Amino acid sequence: MIKHQKSWISRLFGLLHLQVQITSPILALQSLLNFQHNFLVRRRMRTIIPPQNPKYQASQEEKPPLLLQTHGGPTDEAHGILNLNIQFWTSRGWAFVDVNYGGSTGYGRKFRERLLKQWGIVDVNDSCSCAQFLVDNGKVDGERLCITGESAGGYTTLATLAFKNTFKAGSSLYGIADLKSLKEEIPKFESYYIDNLVGSEKDFFESSPINYVDQFSCPIILFQGLEDKVVSPEQAKKIYKALKSKGLPVALVEYEGEQHGFRMAENIKFTLEQQMVFFSRLVGHFKVADEFTPIKIDNFD
Repeated sequence: MIKHQKSWISRLFGLLHLQVQITSPILALQSLLNFQHNFLVRRRMRTIIPPQNPKYQASQEEKPPLLLQTHGGPTDEAHGILNLNIQFWTSRGWAFVDVNYGGSTGYGRKFRERLLKQWGIVDVNDSCSCAQFLVDNGKVDGERLCITGESAGGYTTLATLAFKNTFKAGSSLYGIADLKSLKEEIPKFESYYIDNLVGSEKDFFESSPINYVDQFSCPIILFQGLEDKVVSPEQAKKIYKALKSKGLPVALVEYEGEQHGFRMAENIKFTLEQQMVFFSRLVGHFKVADEFTPIKIDNFD
């Protein structure tokens, strides 16, 4: 116990040290967004990180592509700390925004409870509003908007692509496509939590992206651990097959030995690389400088 505590304290002071010492010109700095939506001013809900790389400079006329990330939970929150996965994107020409949509923790009970019976609605609307705000203010290219999320964030990603037309492509990491299947497979005490977030049996159907494949209209890449005990690998396979049959560009990457959240360094690295290549080929319209070998994209390659 004491050893664990020392390790935790060491990591904390390590982070504090990093905040003071890091001055690398390639690291992009974040800024907080405040904007009005639905007549409510929501403070510090979005962290925007612009592209930054001293070796390359875009023209003044060109706006960067955007990757918007939806956190998991779904009542977790995005933390404004150094994240090298995010820097992977910003160092390669992408703007990145982390959204604390309605329902995120850290803003009081009233804000968190906005997601009750509204999962798949409030989070989706806030994510789209954030992206549109950045487009309207000339920060990013409205024709190159992408969205990504893990777990519950993967659900928000899929729901956004099913029910809105804001984004041009998306990636879901062990995300939820079928809420009813999720409820049936998770422990009983957690199923009540899902009931509070979704609502009635009708709501479960109407909020599940798998039931609205006909409304998807853009490319999607899926990543899934085959030993996932939280979100069944069958969910990724099911929506992959449906999107493929619809004729949309789609790819599915499955990892042996991975569970809910990827732990192996080579898989984390491969996921980042393939998301980058996928978005760059289908939305960004530029060649990635790194020598990444792209996987096959169904209905595209």
